[in-house]
Amino acid sequence: MKNFIIQIWGMFDQVYLFCTRLKCLEKISTNYNIFRVRLTRYKGREVVLSDGTSIKKNDLLIKIHLHNVRILEEMKNKDENFKKSLYLYKKVQESLPDLALYIIHHKNNQQIKGIIGITMINKGFRRLGFESVSFSSLSYLWYKRIALYPIHYLSNSKHSSKSNKTPYPHYLFMSKDMIYKKYGKTSKVIAS
Repeated sequence: MKNFIIQIWGMFDQVYLFCTRLKCLEKISTNYNIFRVRLTRYKGREVVLSDGTSIKKNDLLIKIHLHNVRILEEMKNKDENFKKSLYLYKKVQESLPDLALYIIHHKNNQQIKGIIGITMINKGFRRLGFESVSFSSLSYLWYKRIALYPIHYLSNSKHSSKSNKTPYPHYLFMSKDMIYKKYGKTSKVIAS
């Protein structure tokens, strides 16, 4: 059943991409990349990251989305959640240098404060340089929890004892300085 849902999702993926105005970094960099990105204005409460970067309402950020249907397709033969988590961690880590270079060459580079994403993943992101921030709006939390549930369901192994527990989503932030520091030196040349 899960494989069938992933196939149907894959057929509508280009429509989703068009409607959300996301750009595939892979098409820009020509390197394997699991990020889809777009410029966005932040609408949440003020956040101060550990390096002192203050992100306020209407600040410019690069919003990152994972190419979920592709990841699910690539992980479908992995039977344990640990193996899936490790695979995803490595793919995010490999994709971050091109994201850093995308920001460096972006026409709004001077105004961009960092990157933002939303995830239900609770482990591993700190080692990559991300910081987790909870939502201030309870209604938005529940909206995102419902919206992300299909990904949670499709990505969990049937053997998992935790598969019935749906985690709470949260923001992931990384400042522009942090992404440059951690991933800017390993980037290959791309243009935005």
